[in-house]
Amino acid sequence: MGESQEMDIGYVANLARIELTEEEKEKFRGQFGDILKYFDRLSEVDVEGVEPTAHAFPRHNVWDQDEARPGFSAEEALANAPAQRQDQVVVPKIIEE
Repeated sequence: MGESQEMDIGYVANLARIELTEEEKEKFRGQFGDILKYFDRLSEVDVEGVEPTAHAFPRHNVWDQDEARPGFSAEEALANAPAQRQDQVVVPKIIEE
């Protein structure tokens, strides 16, 4: 983002689905501008021969073997439940009839 470009902070806030006061818009305009300037600096890095990746380190077959293992007993599973009844966690009712 060049120095002469004015950021439409209202548009950015709308994309992020946030409401900003005028004071917040002025504050964030400068901060977002600084972030975009940093991305401009990153575009100067020589990445010739660097393969795109989603992780910094290679990740292969990160899943455990699918083997049956003993689970928790009902008593162990409910040990920290705030309320329980008939081996089940009791939670507040949220559906009104």
